[in-house]
Amino acid sequence: MEPDREWRGRATLVDLLDRVFDKGVIIHADLIISVAGIPLIGVTLKAALAGMETMLAYGMLQDMDVKSRMWEAQHRKNNQVPLMEGEEVALKMFGSYYYSKGIYRAWKSGYFYLTNFRLLLYQQDMAEVVFQTPLEKITAMRIRREKSFTGKNKDIIYLALEGGKIVRLNALQTQQFIEKLRELQEKIGVSLGELPAEELDETTNKFLMDGEKVCYQGRMWHLRPKSGVMGEIWKPGHLYLTNKRLCWWYEFEGKLLFQVPVDKITGAIQERRNLSVVLTDKKVLDVIYYSNNGSKIVASFSGKE
Repeated sequence: MEPDREWRGRATLVDLLDRVFDKGVIIHADLIISVAGIPLIGVTLKAALAGMETMLAYGMLQDMDVKSRMWEAQHRKNNQVPLMEGEEVALKMFGSYYYSKGIYRAWKSGYFYLTNFRLLLYQQDMAEVVFQTPLEKITAMRIRREKSFTGKNKDIIYLALEGGKIVRLNALQTQQFIEKLRELQEKIGVSLGELPAEELDETTNKFLMDGEKVCYQGRMWHLRPKSGVMGEIWKPGHLYLTNKRLCWWYEFEGKLLFQVPVDKITGAIQERRNLSVVLTDKKVLDVIYYSNNGSKIVASFSGKE
């Protein structure tokens, strides 16, 4: 790597990146750290930065490159989906599973494996089974077209499992995935029912009472009252209006922090208000209701919906 000063002072970021990957860059620095004029620490730094092809051409990092490639080849070779004895794969398809635990929510992608025993999503790079369920535990299904964060519409597969849990999946070929799932369930004598639309929200299954149905739901901030040394604070969550109650669900704690029977609500006022120094001129809904002791209370909510 010979020094080249011809383009010094006229280099752009593209030029720098091209130099790093193609020819490489040598860094040589001598540093002295002083306090009150007294030298305390000396540092001599010598480094070579380049693309791997350039490094190998100059005989650098060859052993490490060989070991890295051998480890990766062996790792990928052994990184196969763990199947049980007698288990056979009927369909392998790329897709994703909506993972939700506490405040962490994300779509985890990998490959779906539909076998004669179960449905599972496997991440090969991490050697991890992200989701799995026996076929006989799947009781109902529904497909709903939803808009992703990129703005594109995609088919979301909702599966109801025994125990009331509802999971969300997205498969590369939705129709093929569903047909194979039905086929495998029929072989073990299980019929896949239709999941009612009102049961698609997994959160509502945790607090709805018998005969209670959701009339409205939306993501809304709620002004929580003073508690101990904490003053009033706006917190994010979901507002639900049912045929019996007005409820607000706090995702961080996974529970209802506000609920009032609809017959206790006396009115509602909507206005624009400053929520904080940063959040200004926002829509606010004030819900007026009576508490059990007869006092009038105002609960405030804010959101686009």
